Amino acid sequence: MTALDAYGDRAQEYASALGSLDAMALQDVRRIESWAGGVDGPILDAGCGPGHWTAHLSALGHEARGMDPVPAFVQIARREHPGTEYRLGSFADLQEQPGAFGGILAWYSVIHLPPEQVPGVLALLHGALRPTGHLLLGFFDGARQEPFGHAVATAQFWPAEQIVELVERAGFAVLDLERRQDPGSRPHASISAVRR
Repeated sequence: MTALDAYGDRAQEYASALGSLDAMALQDVRRIESWAGGVDGPILDAGCGPGHWTAHLSALGHEARGMDPVPAFVQIARREHPGTEYRLGSFADLQEQPGAFGGILAWYSVIHLPPEQVPGVLALLHGALRPTGHLLLGFFDGARQEPFGHAVATAQFWPAEQIVELVERAGFAVLDLERRQDPGSRPHASISAVRR
């Protein structure tokens, strides 16, 4: 079963458990809010899932829209957040939107990709941003790049330094790297970068 199929089968379960800000780490909320405050122009939440981050950014006054490849997630997002724009789409669709966004939030959106696909996706994110547009990328930090048994579908650990290198190769300047390790949970990391 693909990751898309797995999320489709469990979309409502996932949304009930993790589809609200109350279920998010406060550090993540602050990280995303701070990042968005520096974005000039529309923000795309790429891989928005049930849409809670998109809706939060919209409520803060940003021109935010969500995109997800899982139809059930798009349906849930539209139902739960009717004032926010959501559409069905994948990273490949970004080829049709060159320079369209001031910021792209890719919050744990690449964790299920085969490692060899990540550089190409980063290039697509780069192309969809305006010059000096901002990217915020969240992922699972690890000592080495390796798969692990995520609750929904196999995901990847990535050494943060390796992701930094891939982001830079895709044409970004990395602004900062933030890591956190909550007790009893996997290590997390996020990278803020700007399109060169």
